[in-house]
Amino acid sequence: MASARTASKKLLRRGRKTLGLVALGVAVLLIGSLANVVFGDDVGHPPSLTATPTPTEPATAPSPDAPAGTPDDLQNVTALQTLDTLTVKGRAPKTGYSREQFGPRWQDVDRNGCDTRNDILARDLTDITRTGNCRVTTGTLDDPFTGQTIDFIRGQGTSELVQIDHVVALSDAWQKGAQQLSTDQRASFANDPLNLLAVDGSANAQKGDGDAATWLPKNRAFRCDYVARQVAVKAAYNLWVTPAEHDAITRVLNTCPDQPLPASTLSVPSS
Repeated sequence: MASARTASKKLLRRGRKTLGLVALGVAVLLIGSLANVVFGDDVGHPPSLTATPTPTEPATAPSPDAPAGTPDDLQNVTALQTLDTLTVKGRAPKTGYSREQFGPRWQDVDRNGCDTRNDILARDLTDITRTGNCRVTTGTLDDPFTGQTIDFIRGQGTSELVQIDHVVALSDAWQKGAQQLSTDQRASFANDPLNLLAVDGSANAQKGDGDAATWLPKNRAFRCDYVARQVAVKAAYNLWVTPAEHDAITRVLNTCPDQPLPASTLSVPSS
């Protein structure tokens, strides 16, 4: 009898343990279900070990500074085509012209800390030396007007051997539309690198304020470049050409009909 009672007690204890474990399991299941309802199905899930695909890199957006036309469009514009867009008419009177109408000489229009004259010398000469960051003291010019090589040495009696030419002379511009430009536009015109070349001083003096009808560079190999610059400058500043000038430029460009139109690095003021 004693052994029977002992066995009954053991069974009772095992039953209680089993019931306890069952109750615990039910509680865990209930808690998990409630969590899924309240927080969503991702609660308690371990992170996926599957690699997430790397998103494809988006295409590079065009630069906001890019020109509106395509490079091919811009490169295909010729000086001859642009010449046909210029107004053709006679000169206006030279009345009221003075160098001062185009602002102080050799400004720093591009805000690089150097005046325009030294910028052009640095651009057009080779083997240059400087005093400080800007002042060109020596260099060598392959003169586009004559085809000769000229040594530039800054100083009295030597500096004038190399001069800065306005491809479209200021006086010529004054008689062909520059009177209608604003003060800022005329200053830009006088300092625009597109309208400036370092050249042989004597050739520059011979040119004076002549246009293509009265003067062309002795160096025939440079004539297409020269008149193309004149066309580009006049187009940029809304200047006109005379009939004789138009015909002279046409004769030159007919020998190089694909001569591209050079572009300015300076933005023309709107007013």
